[in-house]
Amino acid sequence: MRMNDQEYFRSCIAKERHLAQLLGHTHIEECYESAGTLWDSAQALPQWTRDWRACGPLMTAYGISVAYDGEDVVLGATTVHVSDHPGRDRAVMYGIVKEVIFRLEHQHAKAATPAVTSAAS
Repeated sequence: MRMNDQEYFRSCIAKERHLAQLLGHTHIEECYESAGTLWDSAQALPQWTRDWRACGPLMTAYGISVAYDGEDVVLGATTVHVSDHPGRDRAVMYGIVKEVIFRLEHQHAKAATPAVTSAAS
């Protein structure tokens, strides 16, 4: 079920903020007069869910491939329903951000889990 435009916009901003934090940006402010632009040290953060010029490099940096399964977009471990987004383009950008977040969080979880060694040799 597709949310209204304002809820969708907020969900995009939330994903962008989350990704920015995972990428090491620590001082993120949302400037309301900038229509959702995120700022870190007076520098605008990329609009990964809303602009291909920002999302494309993210996609290539993480080697994300896109596949289509009916009305779904599959990006690695992430599946996005096109009907939940304004269009296929936006669904793909949102999915790329979601997949990068998954990969970064999964990487952090692996690093935080101590290796289990076998007592029997």
